[in-house]
Amino acid sequence: MNVFWFIPTHGDSRYLGTSEGARAADLAYFQQIAVAADTLGYEGVLLPTGRSCEDAWVVASSLIPVTQRLKFLVAIRPGLSSPGLAARMASTFDRLSGGRLLINVVTGGDSAELEGDGVFVDHDTRYEITDEFLHIWRELLSAAHSNDAVNFEGKHLQSKGGKLLYPPVQEPHPPLWFGGSSPAAHNIAATHIDTYLTWGEPPEAVAKKLGDIRKRAEDAGRKIRFGIRLHVIVRETEDEAWAAADRLISRLDDETVARAQASFAKMDSEGQRRMAALHGGKRGGRETLEIYPNLWAGVGLVRGGAGTALVGNPEQVAARMKEYAELGIETFILSGYPHLEESYRFAELVFPLLPKTHGARTPRGASGPLSGPFGEIVGNNYLPKVSAS
Repeated sequence: MNVFWFIPTHGDSRYLGTSEGARAADLAYFQQIAVAADTLGYEGVLLPTGRSCEDAWVVASSLIPVTQRLKFLVAIRPGLSSPGLAARMASTFDRLSGGRLLINVVTGGDSAELEGDGVFVDHDTRYEITDEFLHIWRELLSAAHSNDAVNFEGKHLQSKGGKLLYPPVQEPHPPLWFGGSSPAAHNIAATHIDTYLTWGEPPEAVAKKLGDIRKRAEDAGRKIRFGIRLHVIVRETEDEAWAAADRLISRLDDETVARAQASFAKMDSEGQRRMAALHGGKRGGRETLEIYPNLWAGVGLVRGGAGTALVGNPEQVAARMKEYAELGIETFILSGYPHLEESYRFAELVFPLLPKTHGARTPRGASGPLSGPFGEIVGNNYLPKVSAS
């Protein structure tokens, strides 16, 4: 089980939908979260993309020197940049980070944002462009290892003698990740993608989606891995966790929710439509927003994209994660508000209950018996008893 965390380049707060409890999302804060994730044993971090965020490539590049083994899941945007430029950026980042780059393919589902960026095509055409983009991108990075040129003639994109002179560290190229819920998106996943990401729907819906993609990939002679994107609200007791979930949306008013939902409704993203359907745009308590045991749709009232959270005590959250793992999910990309504190809370409470491939590393410069999270010395003389976390 691989666990990732999240760099909140679109802002962070203790309360959703308000500036109350908000904090400055700047370089120092991003670095704090990245170092925490690296130290605590998260395998990587996701950096979001879009006009509501700081640029993912610039931010991720700034985090390379302050981390040691943390991987970075960074977006490429077919239609917004050329395959050649995106391939050069990926190769350089992979080389400078020592092979720590993962690629998140984002076609985009917000037509208003895309038009603002100069993209004026419909939903299915965007996926046609994505398909051709990835053909060229993959070939360029693969051919760089042998110094070969790439020629491609598509309906939307072309490459004539395309070449990369500096190959990436990872062969044939940094792994491709992707999420999308429409049939066109599923075809892209089956044809090109190494890891398919779903948002946090109830397990039955996730199983159906994964089954469709798995079948399409098999028909294409490929195997594909799966991951899930979720928020998490974990506390030592179940009651504390649900109280924290209620607090997170306690400053929301109906006008703010309605404005957010109206904005989401204009998108042509099937995934966003499915997220909105989970809560119907209605505020409420646990009885309204708990759509499956320990799965809460409150985040999606005002946040686009991933809108569900795992809520509960450590054993409950771990049990839900294992339930998703039984469906074939290998990677969990998590986040919590505020992201710095919650990265520690989740690692301390839930990591000991999970079969993880990663573990906490020894902080730089530390040596001997005090290398790691050990607690405060008791009575100036004794080490505290070792706990699972």
